[in-house]
Amino acid sequence: MKPPHAKKASKSGKPGGTTSGRVTPKPTARYTPPVPKSEKVSPRWVPIVMFASLGLGMLVILANYVSLLPGDEPSNMYLLLGLFFITAGFITATKYH
Repeated sequence: MKPPHAKKASKSGKPGGTTSGRVTPKPTARYTPPVPKSEKVSPRWVPIVMFASLGLGMLVILANYVSLLPGDEPSNMYLLLGLFFITAGFITATKYH
C-alpha cells in the first residue's frame, strides 16, 4: 500500500500530474503546395519606383529647406509633397519580394 502523501506521476514522468504544456498538432490530410518561384519575384519596375520615389521625396524636402524651389521661404506644401513621395516609396517597398 502507498503512503497517503505520495503523489501520482503524470504521463511525462513528472510528479504531481503536471505536463509541460506542449501540444503537438495532429497532422491533417490537407496538402498545401509551395508558392511557385515565379510568384515570389517582383516585377522590375517595383524597386525602380521605390528608390525613385524615396530619392525624389528626399530631394524635394532638402531643396525646400535650402530655398531652391519657387517661393521666398520654405513652404509646407513642398514638405508635404516630399513626404507624399517618401510614403509612396515605403508603400512600394512592401510589394518588393
